Amino acid sequence: MNVGTFFTKSARTFPERLAIAYGDYELTYQQANARINKLANALVGMGIKKGENVAILLHNCPEFIETLFACFKAGIGTVPINFRLHPKECSFIIDNSEAVAVILGDDFKDSLYALKNEMPRVKNYICITNPLEGMLYYEDLLKGQPPIFVDVDVERDDLAWLFYTSGTTGQPKGAMLTHHVLMMMTMNFFADMTPLGPDDVILHAAPLSHGSGLYSLPNVAKGAANVMLRSKTFDPKLVFETIQRKNVTNMFMAPAMIKRLITSPEIDKYDLSSLKCIHYGGAPIYVEDLKTSVRKLGQVFVQLFGQAESPMTISYLSKEEHLLEGTDEQMKRLTSAGIPRTDVEVKIFDDHDSELPPGKMGEIVVKGEVVMKGYWRNPKATSETLRGGWLHTGDLGVMDEKGYVYPVVA
Repeated sequence: MNVGTFFTKSARTFPERLAIAYGDYELTYQQANARINKLANALVGMGIKKGENVAILLHNCPEFIETLFACFKAGIGTVPINFRLHPKECSFIIDNSEAVAVILGDDFKDSLYALKNEMPRVKNYICITNPLEGMLYYEDLLKGQPPIFVDVDVERDDLAWLFYTSGTTGQPKGAMLTHHVLMMMTMNFFADMTPLGPDDVILHAAPLSHGSGLYSLPNVAKGAANVMLRSKTFDPKLVFETIQRKNVTNMFMAPAMIKRLITSPEIDKYDLSSLKCIHYGGAPIYVEDLKTSVRKLGQVFVQLFGQAESPMTISYLSKEEHLLEGTDEQMKRLTSAGIPRTDVEVKIFDDHDSELPPGKMGEIVVKGEVVMKGYWRNPKATSETLRGGWLHTGDLGVMDEKGYVYPVVA
């Protein structure tokens, strides 16, 4: 199934529900789906074919979600790029991904366009505001396009999202996340993380190019609202104001963001009782910070452990296990990354890829339908990382006798 159909179905069932909010700018599912369909028609009309890739270099904004789902619907691969990267790093990813178009924001147009000779495959640069000469204007593309689009049939291994790693051990590699991988990630979310419905509201306080963008899929699939901050920096006061004003129910955050929230003097000035779930991951969190977070915001936290190669879906620690008091074993689990997700198998391997017994430290390896197809145009790295049918995460850890995973922090 094409994951872009999530938007099509929600627009059909919940046409008047809020789909996207960005400050005071709001779109219902019907309105947003019409814009997405217009963009999909425009991209196809430009000659972008199923199986080709489009890069996205934007701060969080409605156009980010529109581009993601327009590409999904058209069978075009998306290449979301971390806006914090240096322009040279961005141009490497765009060229390496063989992207034929780039949709970018005002903050990036000058620096990236200056490097256009390093991205010879890019035929069109599409700017969402004030395009430079030679660029296309995003809104102009939508004008005159029909608001109806027939979602393209895709195969389970067709690329949907090319997720580039940080490149800490060399050049960044593109983890190929197929429509099937993202579908399984979405269903896994419902199974283990949070049940959702059309009355839910997700706040995208973290970048849509990473975890928050991935979690737009389960939210859209259930007709929930996607709220974005009109800010390019993380502002705790604005987060609190938005939670109160929009009745935010769930969000994804990095531990450093949670730390800023709970230490903000503004936290006690707002009604945050609408929060049902805060998913966090991407880095370790100190136990005392976690306990303080539960005291201040309630038992709403769910930890996840994942990586680009298995998006957000290796293990989880449930809300129920985020306790302030309990047995020594229960308190120890706050230092873990929880248990393997329902449809994921996790083991600890030694240097010879043999399974280690509980309590022994080795490499965390993963098997399941949420594991990437491989690395883009990199068969050597693919065969090394996926050897023996297991995703070798590169992370060291220990698993206890009950299956709780304890990553080792370097």
